[in-house]
Amino acid sequence: MITTLPDFDGLLNWDHLTDWLAAQSLPGSGPITAVERLTGGSQNNLFMLSRKDARFVLRRPPKHLRPNSNDTMLREARVLGALSGSAVPHPQFLAACADTSVTGAAFYLMAPLDGFTPMGQLPGNYAAQAEWRRAMGPEMVKGIAALGTVDHVAVGLSDFGKPDNWLERQVSRWRSQLDGYREMPNYPGNALPHIDRVGDWLERNRPTQCTIGVIHGDFQFANVMFDRNAPRLIGLIDWELSTLGDPLLDLGWLLTSWMEPGDPVTGGRTPAVEPWQDFGSRNDLVRLYGELTGRDMTAMPWYFVLACFKLACLLEGTYARACAGKASTEMGTLLHNYAIWLMSKAAQLIE
Repeated sequence: MITTLPDFDGLLNWDHLTDWLAAQSLPGSGPITAVERLTGGSQNNLFMLSRKDARFVLRRPPKHLRPNSNDTMLREARVLGALSGSAVPHPQFLAACADTSVTGAAFYLMAPLDGFTPMGQLPGNYAAQAEWRRAMGPEMVKGIAALGTVDHVAVGLSDFGKPDNWLERQVSRWRSQLDGYREMPNYPGNALPHIDRVGDWLERNRPTQCTIGVIHGDFQFANVMFDRNAPRLIGLIDWELSTLGDPLLDLGWLLTSWMEPGDPVTGGRTPAVEPWQDFGSRNDLVRLYGELTGRDMTAMPWYFVLACFKLACLLEGTYARACAGKASTEMGTLLHNYAIWLMSKAAQLIE
């Protein structure tokens, strides 16, 4: 029985976890000698476990589980395992546990990545060197281009999502989610501008066909890691929204996190990283993605608008919960303002 390691308010049950770890084929040998809680991830928990000759990261849901928390963990583990050996930068999958008696929830282990997540002030040469910042966009595009070309059937993910009628379902799916927030106490319905106009445009201009593949689902600066010693993407992280869909939506998601002259000024939007200079244009990113994947990028404006629409509908959920007293008012307002910016950008794109 281990009594010297912290359990972080019951998130790690060392009595059971020690036996489970000993039964797995993991790097290194011997007992866990140290544990550190890592930052990153607004919902789930990350812990660095160390023993004498190896380290690995444990990822598990929060203590108070949501209805789908355990399934989400196992889906993340599944997609990481399926990507093993691919060109997609990702943390190496090591093991997963579906038995909730071990530590109170499903969890998985992965190899650590030696890098940083670019949010806020950029470190070192990323802040000092224009060419390092200029490389970040292309590096991110290379990452999702590699993901978009994975054969989801060949890697065992044919049932990882619902590909049938994917294009036709998008607007109604996310509009329905937005409309559901009206049940939240004190939430002002129709709080986002341009929803009807943008939704109608998406329906009228829907592409006639799409390509189905694995999508990350939340591809942005907060969910990637870069090497500290070279301008290089080393991993896509936080796979909880991954599913099957058209990979162009991941690129659209990235375009929403970009900033350019002429963007809307509503919502008090600020760059995800500082300094925001020398990052190239959205058109540069789209052009590179097409070159890397061989895809026809003619329909990319539609996917950019869809990304704005979907992300705004998702973010508004936190604002609705804040109105009902179930989330931070400060965070709810921040994300509501971002959602307003996204819908303003979508309205600008469809003009």
